[in-house]
Amino acid sequence: MTRALISVSDKTDLKPFAAQLVDAGVEIVSSGGTAAHLEEAGIPVTRVSAVTGAGEMLGGRVKTLHPRIHGGILADPDRSDHRADLDDRGIETFQLVVVNLYPFESTVASGADHATAVENIDIGGPTLIRAAAKNHAWVAVVVAPDRYPDIVEAIASGGTTAELRLDLAREAFFRTARYDAAIVNWLEADDGERRVLALRKWHDLRYGENPQQAARLYAPDDSDGWWVHAEQIQGKEMSFNNYADADAAWRLVNDLPATSAAVLKHMNACGAATGNSMYQAFTKAWECDPLSAFGGVVALNGELDTETAEAIASFFVEIVLAPSITEGAAEILSSKKNLRVLIAPGPSSHATDVRTIDDGYLVQERDGTPSDSQQWVVKTREPTDGERADLEFAWVVCAHTKSNAIVIVKDGAAVGVGAGDQSRVGAAERALAKAGNRAAGAVCASDAFFPFRDGPDALAAAGITAIVEPGGSVRDGEVTEAATEHDVALLFTGQRHFKH
Repeated sequence: MTRALISVSDKTDLKPFAAQLVDAGVEIVSSGGTAAHLEEAGIPVTRVSAVTGAGEMLGGRVKTLHPRIHGGILADPDRSDHRADLDDRGIETFQLVVVNLYPFESTVASGADHATAVENIDIGGPTLIRAAAKNHAWVAVVVAPDRYPDIVEAIASGGTTAELRLDLAREAFFRTARYDAAIVNWLEADDGERRVLALRKWHDLRYGENPQQAARLYAPDDSDGWWVHAEQIQGKEMSFNNYADADAAWRLVNDLPATSAAVLKHMNACGAATGNSMYQAFTKAWECDPLSAFGGVVALNGELDTETAEAIASFFVEIVLAPSITEGAAEILSSKKNLRVLIAPGPSSHATDVRTIDDGYLVQERDGTPSDSQQWVVKTREPTDGERADLEFAWVVCAHTKSNAIVIVKDGAAVGVGAGDQSRVGAAERALAKAGNRAAGAVCASDAFFPFRDGPDALAAAGITAIVEPGGSVRDGEVTEAATEHDVALLFTGQRHFKH
């Protein structure tokens, strides 16, 4: 390696890296701010303008777009016609191209105006990267500072290998693809006619939902998902189903009041509760449906302490999630070698939900936190303060439960969950069956309207005293009449929470 072109916006670790290149006998060609940055450190630099014979123009928009630069990057030394062209024009080749791009993504994220965002669309950088990546048989391309050590090590070992150059080229093409995706998605933000997803593999998974299905976890390169930042302090590797269940549990518990716990199985709540302590919240949540909770996921939105850890350790669960854990609790759970314990931040604010259909994608805005109860419309009698608090809790749990969903809550704890039933009255009957005599004096939430009065009749007969639902049925009048007959407080939210 004798010659490198360097043009970067992110100058992290650039000076020591460039110094090592110079020490190895590599000539550095650079322009603009990068050249000035290196010259300030006393690192010898050949200016791009000295190579091209042309200065920068258009306020810096044109610097490296020149045959004397791109010819030196794209040339194949094994081809006689390429060598002849280089000789005729006096062009020297590059063996290394180090480029990272104008910070378009962060500029847009900062709320910059249209003109500023456009000015941060890099043109020369992606062109250099793609040229070098195309010619990876001869040229190494570096698009991020974390790959500098690989180049230094390769030079010390005699030069870059074909394997390393190919790996760098893959990374380079992905970087330009992701960059273009960000630009397209920004330009299409108000229209949505086109949408580009640039994803990279974060993890190979043991298998998918079933052993015969291969599976991987993909996400944007800059994903801010809670799982990116989570620390798994013990247990087996996370599987496809583990990630799906953990994500559902974590989203639910982080929508609940402080000091709450949720227990999920197959992405549906087996129990959820809030309490005066994390131990109380967990035990109340587990008591909702201990049979279904076996082998489930436990999520807490407060610190996992020793008392709660001892309670969890007495049951079989697959995953425990919490924002923090005490040393004593970690020691207690360490006896469960296969139990996955994740310490994680709250879910990200990204608001897009993507699902697949046959060779297609359904893209929607993510369903947000359920509406404030003060906006609900009272259709019969006013609920008591206790009923309203339980209705609010039930409404949140219901919004995170597969449709048709009925959630029965009493004293800040779910006592019966009917999930994924094809009929609403069937979901109500299932929730009542799980609640048993705990239904007396409890409240209920329904994720969508009751199409008939049979559901409210069944709930009232079991002792339910208050119901919250979206309303919107042509038979809302009949449902309201049933609630009035049974002296049940009925509230309409005006907002449905189907979940498929």
